[in-house]
Amino acid sequence: MSDKRTITKSKKFFANARKVIPGGVNSPVRAFKAVGGDPIFIDHAAGSKLYDVDGNEYIDYVGSWGPMICGHAHPDVVKAVSDAVAKGSSFGASTEMEVEMADMIVDGFQSIHMVRMVNSGTEATMSALRVARGYSEKVKVIKLDGCYHGHGDSLLVKAGSGVETLGLPDSPGVPAALANLTISIPFNDLSAMESVLEKEGDQVACVIVEPVVGNMGVLAPEPEYLEGLKSLCEQSQTVLIFDEVMTGFRLAYGGAQELYDVRPDMTTLGKIIGGGLPVGAYGGQVELMNQVAPAGPVYQAGTLSGNPLAMAAGIATLKLLKQENVYENLNQTSAKLANGLKEIAWRARVPVVINRVGSMFTVFFTDEERVKNYLDAKTCNTKRFSKFFAGMMERGIYMAPSQFEAGFVSMAHSEEDIDKTLNAAEDVMKTIR
Repeated sequence: MSDKRTITKSKKFFANARKVIPGGVNSPVRAFKAVGGDPIFIDHAAGSKLYDVDGNEYIDYVGSWGPMICGHAHPDVVKAVSDAVAKGSSFGASTEMEVEMADMIVDGFQSIHMVRMVNSGTEATMSALRVARGYSEKVKVIKLDGCYHGHGDSLLVKAGSGVETLGLPDSPGVPAALANLTISIPFNDLSAMESVLEKEGDQVACVIVEPVVGNMGVLAPEPEYLEGLKSLCEQSQTVLIFDEVMTGFRLAYGGAQELYDVRPDMTTLGKIIGGGLPVGAYGGQVELMNQVAPAGPVYQAGTLSGNPLAMAAGIATLKLLKQENVYENLNQTSAKLANGLKEIAWRARVPVVINRVGSMFTVFFTDEERVKNYLDAKTCNTKRFSKFFAGMMERGIYMAPSQFEAGFVSMAHSEEDIDKTLNAAEDVMKTIR
């Protein structure tokens, strides 16, 4: 049975928000357009739980879209931010914490020898593309269908995530001349990549890819796919960029590239390295990073880059992740959830594919046997997903309000949380078959 929940205050706040904020939200997927109904407004969070302005409690599998891997308001992170803000929230000057964070990133990622801090994942990917173009003196970019790399102009082509959620194939405001410099090809298709690089490799500055996709739902790379990308990029002298904004420090301390043992030329990071505060970073080989001003001619700057509050939260988070057995425990908890959901759907005769890599997962409502690329993801029954989402919300389970997003498990999710989630799913699956 579902809980009796009201969202009276959330409805009021949303009505007011629509008068002063486009669509009433500051990021499109928050509007719940893909799942119907009105969004909830959050008052506070702790551990694995969210609490909305009407006092409803939810087990949270969004985790601020990934960064809350230690859970909400972890005492160590709260203390670190509190101590930092007492010294001043921003200086526009260098701090020791920036260097400490850079050292931790370089220590965690074998492919990163130097790193530049920025303020968002979008800023990180935009900057990495600029460095690749400046270094290679080539202009074209290859991305993979359905991969989302932020809302930079060059990358809003078949961009998955919120773009797919809202049914927008691309975005007005992106000049055709710029979009024409971006080539988008299927994920998990090495032959397509080989064909494009053979034809246009002398013009392609870089290939950018989510090594584990999280923005058309979770998609894992096929065996040897990432190794194949690396080899093809080396042959064509093309910079390979892994967008690990979502997967960095999430799938392993060294990200997806540690998990799959493939080293890109450049990496973009975000989310977890800020512990929930706005943050981003891009890094790679010294030869590439020395192109960045003031060391080199490629200009990139940011007034609040390396903000001391974000650095403090990120450092505290990474220290927690270095504790023994963190990733093993996350994997076990996530496996219990995913396997339980799969069994429940099978018993209810609801066709689903559940993809999971580490503590990231997606429940795809599809008749396909596998979901391995953008076209597979597009087969999903979004109406059925919307019913699932609404039913879970009514029972106090908060999942991403889109079929095309990842779910996240945190260190704070308990056995009791997983059991409650599976019990809720058992009820809901019976209603949507």
